[in-house]
Amino acid sequence: MSDAANYARNEQLRDGTAVEIRALRPDDQAAMLAALGEVGTQSLQRRFFMLKRHFSEKERAFFVEVDFKDHVALVACVANAGRSTIVGGARYVAAGPGCAETAFMVIDAWQGRGIGGLLLRHLISLAREARLKKLTAEVLPDNAAMLSLLGRFGFERAERREADTVHMVLTLT
Repeated sequence: MSDAANYARNEQLRDGTAVEIRALRPDDQAAMLAALGEVGTQSLQRRFFMLKRHFSEKERAFFVEVDFKDHVALVACVANAGRSTIVGGARYVAAGPGCAETAFMVIDAWQGRGIGGLLLRHLISLAREARLKKLTAEVLPDNAAMLSLLGRFGFERAERREADTVHMVLTLT
């Protein structure tokens, strides 16, 4: 595991809410599944490209057993009734030499508050530290919010054969 496994930064949302961006831990599985339970149908469709509410043991293991080398995952946590609650997450997974694919999820009640941007900024920072050359993202064409977010961080549309997704690429220099 790299230093990314111990990553933790305190941030503030646009509305002043304190949020911690930190590395996903193996003991976060129950909290992640609880967060997924608060994600609406459209958000799940946009993240998984299908409606998916239940995950196999293998899928659950993939989500929480990250090596912080080829698979890096961050979560956004806020204080809720005296406890830290996961309200979003982002990850990148190696997709070839020097390249990784990114994915994000923010629970519906917390969307539009800047969590996605914070997660992306920190994920890009970790990707640069890992000396990746590019990050990619597959986005459904109707997901204007994600396309806009990626665009603000320098991702550009790239040619892609699949008509049902938009392929976005960020070259890291």
